[in-house]
Amino acid sequence: QVQLVESGGGLVQAGDSLKLSCVASDHTFTNYAMGWFRQAPGEEREFVATISRIGGITEYTDSVKGRFTISRDDAKDTLYLQMNNLKPEDTAVYYCAARPPFTTYNRPAVYEYWGQGTQVTVSS
Repeated sequence: QVQLVESGGGLVQAGDSLKLSCVASDHTFTNYAMGWFRQAPGEEREFVATISRIGGITEYTDSVKGRFTISRDDAKDTLYLQMNNLKPEDTAVYYCAARPPFTTYNRPAVYEYWGQGTQVTVSS
């Protein structure tokens, strides 16, 4: 079982940047495609970005394209989310998650393992 631990959240102003990290408990991390989701109060969990198990293929939700970048370092069993030009509407708890390869990337139900989340708050 893979355990995921996020870090890097915080309180920033609009236009600032943050980089989230998600460290996996062991090297089985490399068996999974990875994703970032977010959940604002009173809202459903929303897909943000995903990266494939190999090849670095990425997908993003439209609202973050051009501002967020997902990446992974398999040598460090770590997933990243670089967030630039943050907006108040990006405020949410951000979760990393692991799914088997070749599964539908934007559906939370296909992700087998989840982190505990890290809060990102963007003030205007």
